[in-house]
Amino acid sequence: PDSGFPGLCLNRVLHLLPSLIVLAGNHNMANLNTTAPLTTSATLSFSPTFNDAASEYIFVGRSLSADSIVSKLNCGDACRDIVEAMLSSIDGPGSATTFLPAKVSVVLLPAAANITRNNHPFSPHKLTEALCGLNLDTSGIAKSVQILVLDDEMGRYVVPVATAISRALPLYHSKSSEVSVEVADDAGVSVSFHQGGAMVTDDELYRSATAVSEGVRMAARLGDMPPAELNPDTYSAECRAIASKLKSDGHNVTITETVGDDLKEQGYGGIFGVGQAAAQPPRLVVMSYTPAGESLEHIALCGKGVCYDTGGLSLKPKSGMPGMKHDMGGSAGCLAAFQAAVTLKLPRKLTLVLALVENSINQHALRNDDIITMKSGRTVEINNTD
Repeated sequence: PDSGFPGLCLNRVLHLLPSLIVLAGNHNMANLNTTAPLTTSATLSFSPTFNDAASEYIFVGRSLSADSIVSKLNCGDACRDIVEAMLSSIDGPGSATTFLPAKVSVVLLPAAANITRNNHPFSPHKLTEALCGLNLDTSGIAKSVQILVLDDEMGRYVVPVATAISRALPLYHSKSSEVSVEVADDAGVSVSFHQGGAMVTDDELYRSATAVSEGVRMAARLGDMPPAELNPDTYSAECRAIASKLKSDGHNVTITETVGDDLKEQGYGGIFGVGQAAAQPPRLVVMSYTPAGESLEHIALCGKGVCYDTGGLSLKPKSGMPGMKHDMGGSAGCLAAFQAAVTLKLPRKLTLVLALVENSINQHALRNDDIITMKSGRTVEINNTD
């Protein structure tokens, strides 16, 4: 609606999130790699309050002026020349950094007129790349980082902006390090929005950005987890934890599961067949949400949740198997969209269906030439278990 952003977010969150997320939240699972302890992740928040005492500042926009940056840094003419030099040093889209004495970076995104029809007008992929190049994930752990995103149409782009920033701040880490980091009391990344010469103060907008961000980071964490940690059993636990949290927050959410031989008995031959050789049984997880008021429509989100895909007896080659932990990315995107939509009280009934399996090998594995019966009753002859 012309009056503001929140309605736009509610209408688009389901369409945007699954496609933007294939790549973390605060439902931490145990790390099975005990020789490489988990490291700390940067906190991320969205607030209309600009932190004028931060250790690091990042200004983002498709068009940036020295005036808008200097006014926020409160450094007056003393740093204007430096800021203007920074901006002029960027040839087209790019970034530049200086110290005033706090670290100050500017990220200039492509102008809308220079975007092809296949790209988003705000170039969120470029924003993620730039923030990763500025080592935002490590900076946000040790010190306070303030990001200010400036645009005359900021209300239209808060969802992709929140998504892009979140993708630069992964929650999952399993690196061992002997380097100790001194963490400031106010460490973390805070994001504020600026539109039409003033700070955006709409609380609903920031609430929407937070919900989207939590979904993106949760999905990214699931996608980053190795198969020794994320399997149908542990993935199911993640789903139950999310459902429990949403219910405790007062949302009308239910969750049911069909597991192992029950899938076969109920006719789900496809899901059961793919996962019948794995150490953990296949699962069909169904979550539903019913809004408090009138539901405008009923939307179903269906996500592929192959936690690891070896190819089965049609085994993938060594160069084709690495990265197959991401074969559950579709389900993670749908789960994150469900979580965000419920948090934002979307006025639509939602049903989330996740098929959680691992395509593995043992004496019970599905074979080429086998015939399975799908839930629809249709029989399918297998000629490639991959």
